[in-house]
Amino acid sequence: MKSYYFLFVTAVLLYGVSITSCNRKQQNCCCAEEETKTKVEVILKDYGAEPTVLDIDAYATTNNNFRTALWTGTLLQVTLMSIPVGGDVGLEQHTDTDQFLRIEEGQAKVEMGDRKEALTFTAIAEKDYAIIVPAGKWHNITNIGDKPLKLYSIYSPVEHPHGTVHKTQQESEEAEHQH
Repeated sequence: MKSYYFLFVTAVLLYGVSITSCNRKQQNCCCAEEETKTKVEVILKDYGAEPTVLDIDAYATTNNNFRTALWTGTLLQVTLMSIPVGGDVGLEQHTDTDQFLRIEEGQAKVEMGDRKEALTFTAIAEKDYAIIVPAGKWHNITNIGDKPLKLYSIYSPVEHPHGTVHKTQQESEEAEHQH
């Protein structure tokens, strides 16, 4: 039953992203909402399991930490990431967690595979692209652009402790070893 719930939540999130996206490169469109959008105050914190509505693009592009937990619920978590030029997320595997990532700024090389030494799937992704990592897949995302890679990630179930903030990748790796 839980796996059906996770799939349902992921499908709803993907549907929402696809409806609200305005990819100017492919559609040559101009979203009226973007033109009249007012500047929002961004407060980077973990909003916990409270009802929350926010401008995810503003939050993702404002975040300068390697990782910031933005919302941690019982079954789902949203984190923001900022990967420096030439940096990466770090080769990892989440055995029981599906992951959805969306790039808000920058360009990345995405690699995945069934074994750490055999990342057989490779793709290039950029602003407005979604990356979906099935549970159990080894994966890494490398910033191949000329500015920080800004993205958000949705984990189901939760991957990091509530309130997680890692200013650097090294801090993140040290925390994982303690965890």
